[in-house]
Order: sequence, then C-alpha cells, then structure tokens
Amino acid sequence: MTVTFKDVKADLLDQIASGVMRPGGLLPNEIDLAERYGCARATVNRAMRELADEGIVERKRKAGTRVRMAPIRQARFSIPIVREEIAAQGADYRYALVDRTVQAVPDWLRGRLDLNPGQDVLHLVCMHYADGMPYQYEDRWINPEIVPHVIEADFSTTGPNEWLVAELPFSNAEISFSAVEADQDLADHLGCSAGNALFRAERTTWLQGKAVTLVRLTYRRGHRMTTQY
Repeated sequence: MTVTFKDVKADLLDQIASGVMRPGGLLPNEIDLAERYGCARATVNRAMRELADEGIVERKRKAGTRVRMAPIRQARFSIPIVREEIAAQGADYRYALVDRTVQAVPDWLRGRLDLNPGQDVLHLVCMHYADGMPYQYEDRWINPEIVPHVIEADFSTTGPNEWLVAELPFSNAEISFSAVEADQDLADHLGCSAGNALFRAERTTWLQGKAVTLVRLTYRRGHRMTTQY
C-alpha cells in the first residue's frame, strides 16, 4: 500500500492530539520520518508543509520542526465568482454594467496603489442580481499598465472579476471588511434606504509588487459571510 502525504499528516496529527508529541517538542527530521513511514522524503515534506500552513507545527531552518505551543488558527475566506456564489444558493444570476470610464488616476487611488501621477485607470461600476433582486454593488478600479487589453475588453455581458481570473494571475491580496452607511446612490442600486448599514468587502490584488485592481463590493441588507477555522 502506497503511503500518501495525507497518511503521514493524519498520523502526525493523531500523535500530537494524543500527547505523544507534546507542545514545544521536536519532531523527527524528514529523512527519519520517511524511513519510518516507508515513503519518499517529498511525501513527508508535503505533510509537514501542510501542518505548518495550518499553524500546528513551526519549522525553522537548522532548528528543525516543533509542535507549536499555541497553534495558530487562520481564518480562510473563500472569494468565489459572484455568479457561482449566487448559483450555489439556488438563485438565478443576472449581471449589469452600470458605468465604464477611463480616467486619470485619482490622487487617493494613486496613493493606495502606488501608481504613476496622471496615468489612466479603468473604473467600472457593476450590479449583480439574485432572482431579480439586487445582491452586490461592485465598484472596481483596474490598472491598465499591468492588465493587458483591459481598455479594449467588453464588460457589457461578463463581469470584470470573471474576466480578470481568466486573464491574469495575482501573487497576493489584501482584504478588509467593514460596515458602511448607504448613500443615496448605493440605496438606489441595492434597494434600501439612505443611511442603512451595509456590509462591504474591499480587496486589492497585486502581481509581483504591482497593483492589479482595487474593488469595493457592497452587499444588500442582511448579507452574511461565514468562514471556518
């Protein structure tokens, strides 16, 4: 029977949970573990990397791998394409492009994304609907100097998030969540009253240190986000 990294990971977790491997304790090195489990060292390495990513163990070069004294719990937020998110709820999806402009980068955005003074950016405002009801208001800025062909792209039928996912990868992202007070424009688009509190997610993505896009996603009243850790 072939031993997989999942087998190695599960056994190590069992030993940690049962107290065989104590918090702060040093784990055997990868060569010894590979011999113990009768598998390749790469298999052990994959198991150890996952345990480290999940905050169960701490790996230090030349110091080895130890069970963390206090495991780090990481919340992972899934950011699906909104069409798929709505479909998963059993609702019919509809998209609408509200506004599309190419303009000189505003000062506040230039500072946020470290863009060049006077360079052009693409600004898109879009609406997403679930069963005909407003679901998400998308306010997005895209950096054309990093995203090829975005100025010529047609967003009349396909949302920019789906287009970007297919067009360009990103290396890291910054996400923040907040409650915002609906102004009249948001209220008109999301079918609520001005002054209502709404949930907003703001996300900035980067590729090798260069800003790709900044988007503010504001949801209809009552929206709820759930994550697991």
